[in-house]
Amino acid sequence: SLTSCSPPAKHQARKMLMTDVLSAEDIQNALKAFQDPGSFNHKKFFEMVGLKKKTEKELGQVFHILDQDQSGFIEEEELKSLLKSFAAEGRDLSPSETKA
Repeated sequence: SLTSCSPPAKHQARKMLMTDVLSAEDIQNALKAFQDPGSFNHKKFFEMVGLKKKTEKELGQVFHILDQDQSGFIEEEELKSLLKSFAAEGRDLSPSETKA
C-alpha cells in the first residue's frame, strides 16, 4: 500500500538572542560601562561586546536582531533601544547619543 508523506509541520523558529552570537559576560560588561546617560560610545561598545572578532555571518545575525521590524535598516527608534536589544536591562539611548 502507498502511504503519503505530509510535509514536516512548520514550527515557529525560536527568536535568535544576542547571547546566541555574543558572550553574555561581554554584553554585561559593556552595558555596565555605558550605563550612565550620555556615556554611550558605539565604537567602544561594539568592540567590548566582541563584534570585531565576529564573522560576516555572525554580524548579519546581530544586525537581524537589531533590525526589529526587518526593514533592512536600523531606524532611529530601533537605535534608541539598541542597548535593550543586547539585554533586557539595557537603557534607552538619549537623543544626543542616537545622533552621535
